[in-house]
Amino acid sequence: MIKVSPSILSADFANLIHDIKKVENADMLHIDVMDGHFVPNISIGVPVVQAIKKASHLFLDVHLMISDPLFYAEAFLNAGADLFCFHIESDSDAQKVIDVVKKHGKKVGIALKPKTSPSAIAHLINQIDMVLIMTVEPGFGGQAFMEDMLPKIQEVKCMAAEKGRSIDIQVDGGINETTGKLCVDAGSNILVAGSFVFQAKNPSEMVTKLQKL
Repeated sequence: MIKVSPSILSADFANLIHDIKKVENADMLHIDVMDGHFVPNISIGVPVVQAIKKASHLFLDVHLMISDPLFYAEAFLNAGADLFCFHIESDSDAQKVIDVVKKHGKKVGIALKPKTSPSAIAHLINQIDMVLIMTVEPGFGGQAFMEDMLPKIQEVKCMAAEKGRSIDIQVDGGINETTGKLCVDAGSNILVAGSFVFQAKNPSEMVTKLQKL
């Protein structure tokens, strides 16, 4: 079964918990944190993650699109992040971030921007639980899927296999039934979907469709 992580970036922030309850059949909930520096947009912070944790049973998949994830790691982990995913392109020391997350007993993922080669995380592949491959430029929802990212999914899968690992490979950006199937065929097992899910009349039905790909 493919795992689906609806992105709340496309939810109605004035009725956030109401929208989250529409996707309770999802495997996890994707929370995009943006600081206006690492990406040209600002989204949400620690208090929102804390509030969601209290109101939802879903596994919280927190994607940090921020310049200094190490500085904020403790705060987000204490707020309820179950998976802490940061960008290899950030200013923080990746090993130190991984160590903090592991100390908290939580899962850790590393995200790659479209122009970043998987070779950038080859030395860390044995220590992480997930690789997030961005299929759009990070920062804004509703962008078109970048099909030329598909070989990167295969590359990460092969790289992990060479190390004797079978890790989660998540994709984020422009995911729907068609693009999701392309990613699954390439080797991804976690699909992040925002607009496709939350802008549908029946969000839970869209989640199920993606899970069955």
